[in-house]
Amino acid sequence: MLGGRSGRLVAGTAYPNRTAYEPPRAPLALRRLEDDRPARTRPDRVPTFERPTVTSPLDRENLRRRVQALADAELDHQSDVLAEMGEDLALLVDPVRRLLSGGKRLRAAFAYWGYRAGGRPDSEALVRFATAMEFFQAAALLHDDVMDGSDMRRGMPAAHRAVAAHHAVRGWAGNSERFGQATATLAGDLCLQWTDELYATSGLPPADLRRGRPVFDRMRTQLMGGQFLDLLESARGWDGASTAERIESARRVIRFKSAKYTIEQPLLIGALAGGVGQHSVEALSRYGLALGEGFQLRDDVLGIYGDPDQTGKPAGDDLREGKRTVLLALALDFADEAQRGLVVAGVGHADLTAGRLEALRAVIRDTGALDAVEERISTLATDAHKALGETDDLEAEAREVLEALVEVSTSRDA
Repeated sequence: MLGGRSGRLVAGTAYPNRTAYEPPRAPLALRRLEDDRPARTRPDRVPTFERPTVTSPLDRENLRRRVQALADAELDHQSDVLAEMGEDLALLVDPVRRLLSGGKRLRAAFAYWGYRAGGRPDSEALVRFATAMEFFQAAALLHDDVMDGSDMRRGMPAAHRAVAAHHAVRGWAGNSERFGQATATLAGDLCLQWTDELYATSGLPPADLRRGRPVFDRMRTQLMGGQFLDLLESARGWDGASTAERIESARRVIRFKSAKYTIEQPLLIGALAGGVGQHSVEALSRYGLALGEGFQLRDDVLGIYGDPDQTGKPAGDDLREGKRTVLLALALDFADEAQRGLVVAGVGHADLTAGRLEALRAVIRDTGALDAVEERISTLATDAHKALGETDDLEAEAREVLEALVEVSTSRDA
């Protein structure tokens, strides 16, 4: 929490290798109230939980709740760091806190189980290491929503929209929209910094972190390149391109903007840090790339046909934004002249009406493009299972979870 409090720095906390901020002692009555609050965690405490009944591989080892607790604690710590500058900095941290509240924690899961696949034990240091991947995801989402001009994220106004509204309501000087965009961009930049800090101060053995570091650094560089590829493809358009060229273009964006940083790279960072052998690391790379592409193709389908209550975004946003997807490339290829005309006239228009959206959905479905993408998702899931079967030294529980995560990542409810 921001607020210009005085405190002292102490070492030897739950975050090894980092001097942590300790707030001043409150009166006993207030300390008891603070100790009873479930929604906040202090940076010098790591909470413990009773193990719930596991219904999802994402909840094995109580991972999602532990990642949430560590994310909350990290944001409390970073808020205290910024508190020296005054309470105004809360506006910069609050969008991150909202974005990191809940979620599937796929990236954390792949990093965690990649490390466990090497036979390494569970630990709070490992959960902190895995939590770094969620802060990286937050950075990507904050930046992506600004670039796409998105209105919603996870059922709430996107960060730049929320901050713009805050600016407008208070009648501050300048352009509210630009203020919101700039604030969200800075919040994303902070998440990138905190990603590196979480990784470096996780408390895992230094030798483990050194093994994972090259892929960790490559992931952060390549995602930015993938974001640019998405911008570039939208700007250049597909006029004059063959269907094969359009599909290849869309798949290249999928690989570098989504597939690698969602699954393959977090998994490899964990596996390399955990000492998994080279043969199995190569097989895990194939698993991650196949599954990552399937995950993004499923996301593309949900972006058009998904329930907004489940996706957290308005239905049809990808069509309004004119995203160049495999689904769209196939629809244009399979469409007759009248259907193609509807697609060309409708895609990329922010004011797309509900009626025209439904007409576009019907075209994509009726041309067979939707069925073709569903078939491709199924094939990619099979490829992921096959690649996992080609590993030879993974710890049994980790292998079991990675098998189950194929369905989690590609299901129609993903």
